[in-house]
Amino acid sequence: MAFNAMGNEAMARRYQQMTGQSSSESAQRTSVNDGAPLRPITTPDLFAGAGGLSLGFHLADRGYTPVFAVEHEAAAARSFERNFGCEVYAGDIEDSPAYPDEIDLIIGGPPCQGFSPLGRDRDDESRASLNGLWKHYLDAVRTLKPQAFVIENVPEFQKSAQFAELLHLLNHDTELSAYTPAYGVLNAADYGVPQRRRRGILIAIRDVDRKLPWPPTPTHGPGSQGQVPQVTVRDAIEDLPSRTKGTDPYISGDDQHLHFGRRPRPESMERYRAIPPGGNRFDLMAKRPDITPACWLNKPTGTTDVMGRAHWDRPSATIRTEFFKPEKGRYLHPSANRVISHREAARIQSFPDSYIFEGTKIEIARQIGNAVPPQLGKALANYVYEHAFATSSDAAVK
Repeated sequence: MAFNAMGNEAMARRYQQMTGQSSSESAQRTSVNDGAPLRPITTPDLFAGAGGLSLGFHLADRGYTPVFAVEHEAAAARSFERNFGCEVYAGDIEDSPAYPDEIDLIIGGPPCQGFSPLGRDRDDESRASLNGLWKHYLDAVRTLKPQAFVIENVPEFQKSAQFAELLHLLNHDTELSAYTPAYGVLNAADYGVPQRRRRGILIAIRDVDRKLPWPPTPTHGPGSQGQVPQVTVRDAIEDLPSRTKGTDPYISGDDQHLHFGRRPRPESMERYRAIPPGGNRFDLMAKRPDITPACWLNKPTGTTDVMGRAHWDRPSATIRTEFFKPEKGRYLHPSANRVISHREAARIQSFPDSYIFEGTKIEIARQIGNAVPPQLGKALANYVYEHAFATSSDAAVK
């Protein structure tokens, strides 16, 4: 089922909010060069999460059309289906049913916990299982033979033996050697995301006779044309009320309430008040050792993001799955004495307010923290279009 065939008015309105156009306009999208309708670029999303990467590809307005998704976590699978309206297999990729025919592009992010430094507490068997899931992704590439594919993961993946094996396959495998790869680590802040988030990206394109340029041209920051300033926390969330409402998410009509908070203990509130603008646990240790956890007092060195307060006028630190716990990172509001809300975290990930997340507040937090920021996805979509799908006349008017 195509994304523009969502079947109900609420979904159509939400699509228009996300992309600035109606679903019917999407179906009739025209090329900038000659007015001819663009053929949809059919795009399954493997290890799809809640759909951040697919949303980014749609926001590029190049004709990318989700036709199928695979996602292990049930709540994230429901979020994808709710927002895109296509078929979603909620289960393990190795058990996925047959993929749709005539696929143009495959995108996805095989689980990164096996490579991430944050996943080092997993046992060897669990890590090995997660680390091998990219091979199922390549099996789909062999079967479907898309024009291009995109793999997103943590930066550490590109330093691993598994990544070396992947590159070896792209050079020597009978079917995969038709693809020319470009890869590296990108910072989402350089592509319009109000967050410093480094991700390992590999893009491979079929039947090209040249080396692909890398990286995609930044849209923001020092490397961008016109030196466009990076998007800051202030840009993303300043318009939201400083006070949150309630402690749980809910959906009312087409809207989802995610600007909720927690009920911290009085001692936690005292700790929040002790953290100055831009401060962290070291300020707490200096000002209020009496309420500083002993484990911190006994560790005078370490990361400066723990119990950190976000900076208004910088991109945020990386949003992870437990952003609602200030002891996990720089997740205190820039000025209010509270942790950032789910809505604020979603905005820092560059999700529009119109995007609906299914599940409990813990499941929603996991979806937000695990997502590919849509604005980063949009930059990847434009790069893929330019090098895999654009015609010579498209390039002439670029």
